[in-house]
Amino acid sequence: MKRKRHSPEQIVRKLREGDAELATGKGIEEVCRKLGIAENTYYRWKQQYGGVQGNELKRLRELEKENTRLKKAVADLTLDKQILQEALRGNY
Repeated sequence: MKRKRHSPEQIVRKLREGDAELATGKGIEEVCRKLGIAENTYYRWKQQYGGVQGNELKRLRELEKENTRLKKAVADLTLDKQILQEALRGNY
């Protein structure tokens, strides 16, 4: 089955809809069916994005971008270091 990727905004919106449905007394199975997700997905999203507000979501996205940029920088520097060590040993 093809997986559908949801944006963090969509996830937060669906969690709010689910909370509203649960407040009316519906079961978790019904709520997940209405949202089109599995129960495991609901609980995982709830754990990850449960208390997230709009401005926190924006900050989270910015931190993820910065983390990606820093990982690339570390990878480049590690490669440079390995090349220099190889040249120093004369294995070029």
